[in-house]
Amino acid sequence: MQAKTEKRHKMKRAVGFAQIAQVVDQSGIVISQNIHEMSMLNKNVVFSFIVLDYCHKGSARALYDMNEITHSKNELAILMPGHVIKPLECSDDYTFTRVAVSSELFADLRAIAFSHDYGKFHFNPICKLTDEQAERLLLVVKLLEIISSHETSDFQYRRQILLTQLSIGYEFINYYRREQDKMWSAGRNAELYHRFCQLVVEHYRESREVKFYAEQLNMTPKHLTKIIRMVSGGITPSDWIEQYVVTRAKRLIETQPDHSIKEIAYTLGFDEPTTFHRYFKRVAGSTAKHFKALVLASKP
Repeated sequence: MQAKTEKRHKMKRAVGFAQIAQVVDQSGIVISQNIHEMSMLNKNVVFSFIVLDYCHKGSARALYDMNEITHSKNELAILMPGHVIKPLECSDDYTFTRVAVSSELFADLRAIAFSHDYGKFHFNPICKLTDEQAERLLLVVKLLEIISSHETSDFQYRRQILLTQLSIGYEFINYYRREQDKMWSAGRNAELYHRFCQLVVEHYRESREVKFYAEQLNMTPKHLTKIIRMVSGGITPSDWIEQYVVTRAKRLIETQPDHSIKEIAYTLGFDEPTTFHRYFKRVAGSTAKHFKALVLASKP
């Protein structure tokens, strides 16, 4: 049993930033302790699962929906699915623990802890902790790691036990963030920015026009642009939409190399592959075909 458990831990530690999704979906949760480097530096990534990164020491910088954030000692980063993450740099001593939770397991968690406003995690992913708060959360993570190292054949009610521990962890996080969340709730512009980002995540296949999202928010495109630029530090809604669509395109090319560019275009909601080709080249600076060739060349 010990050798079996150690093998699972080694497999989880070896899983990279881009390859972890399949493992997360299979096991429900993956925990990687004491990671010493950031993966996918200067590349946009969109998670399909929930990520919680706790920083033990050092610091790192990243773009979160094109806004710069820092991740330092005793800070917990809560990254929800659908957002664009671009790691920029980290200090030599940067060390963090990652908890990755599948969307399916998180949906079950929300059914249990349904009273919480999960929207706050979308807009402001960083939660500052004291030494005591961090120690308590890490105890929960340790128990999650022990439970997740076993399969259903070991624990008949493994999923229920995981959900119980996750709900405890989320209660801690909500308690620790209460003052921070009051500030978040007070910001009308911040709320609109969050709603805009979520609408893009939900409807980017349907429309890539600022006018569409402005109508969803009952405002003019000009007013929406003004608010998004104010909150994001100069980024326009059009910029955000374009970067999100191209990031999703790159992710599909990387994860589905057997699919043609034409199939990728249709998956993303483009009526014509030629329109997608022009869109990708204008935003990314190179063609989708060239990007796919680079992806294929990097595979063993």
